[in-house]
Amino acid sequence: MNNDALELLQRRTVKVLTAGQVLSGFGLGSTLSIGALLAEHISGSASWSGAAATFSTLGAATWAIPLSRIAYRAGRRKALATGAALAISGATLVIVAAATMQLWVLLLGLFLLGAGSATGLQARFAATDLPSSKTKGKDLSLVVWATTFGAVIGPNLFGPGEVIGNALGMPSMTGPFLITITAQILATLTFWFGLRPDPLLVAMQTAPKSDQPAAKRSFAAAFRALKANPKASYAVAVISLSHMVMVSVMSMTPVHMEHHGAVLSLVGFTISIHIAGMYAFSPVFGWLADRLGKITTVLIGQAVLVASLLIAGFGSESFTSVGIGLFLLGLGWSAATVSGSALLAESVPVDQKTNVQGVSDSAMMLAGAIGGAVSGSILAVGAFFGLNMAALIPVCIAVAITGLAIRKQKA
Repeated sequence: MNNDALELLQRRTVKVLTAGQVLSGFGLGSTLSIGALLAEHISGSASWSGAAATFSTLGAATWAIPLSRIAYRAGRRKALATGAALAISGATLVIVAAATMQLWVLLLGLFLLGAGSATGLQARFAATDLPSSKTKGKDLSLVVWATTFGAVIGPNLFGPGEVIGNALGMPSMTGPFLITITAQILATLTFWFGLRPDPLLVAMQTAPKSDQPAAKRSFAAAFRALKANPKASYAVAVISLSHMVMVSVMSMTPVHMEHHGAVLSLVGFTISIHIAGMYAFSPVFGWLADRLGKITTVLIGQAVLVASLLIAGFGSESFTSVGIGLFLLGLGWSAATVSGSALLAESVPVDQKTNVQGVSDSAMMLAGAIGGAVSGSILAVGAFFGLNMAALIPVCIAVAITGLAIRKQKA
């Protein structure tokens, strides 16, 4: 395939990925926030509210590896469609859990819904597969940005979703998951029929013979690749730490707001503002990553995270301050994730690309699961202020390793 054909395929691939991400955003915009409320409702304890984030992110971490191996064997098309299909079964189980008041069914459903998050993460890397792409940060950020539409609108469908659910006689708070199921079905069809020819398979076919994938697909091989490339190792670390901060604070915000008398529509609006910060400005950070450098943009993201935690923490009694803090939380996450992912995509060889990316996504989601697991307990002991202050710890670690990375870069 000549360069013109590759450029044409790259543009088409980015369009398909953006369409799929829009639909996925509709489907997953309410997962963590509604899941946290359902976990508290079914269990009868606020301490279980963090389990929603924990099991959803554990699911994403678990599914990231097999989905990356499906991509390696059969291409991005089948991997992304499989992940979206798994999310459909998860949303269905969430509805069943609310009807039967079974906590374990809810946690299993959230675990399966995590495959939808893993799919979205893999989609951003799919935008960088083809060798025709000269600006990896830009293409990757456009796919991340596409999630904005559905993800921002999704939480604002809490109210309409409840109206639909009530009209159908569904359990409380499960109506929005009908939207999840519909959106994920459409996303599955988009990936399945749109990614032809498959960008990853084309990239493998057009790679020089010496670069053809021949290495083993294993954790050990991925870790060897990371050990051999300090930039890639750094990228995985800062992506994971930033995700831990975001999940721990965001997942507990609905619980904090509800305890302070916020109605469901206000909770949904606050989460939508946060998600707008996560995705709407990703092209800006992609541009900054290409212009200023990936590591510099990561540092900018950490500075924004510090500002968000201070504003939300010290202003925890004000819904306005919490909203501003949540918006900045998403903005800092976006800067770190877009620039870190672009750095990772350009730092690993083609024969280990999907392998390392799968491990990176798994590490990212495991970090989020840890954040979600401890956030409920921290909220119960130290309130929302204490949770935000505790979230400064992984930010400080990320800043420290970024400083070391900058020093090595100058050496």
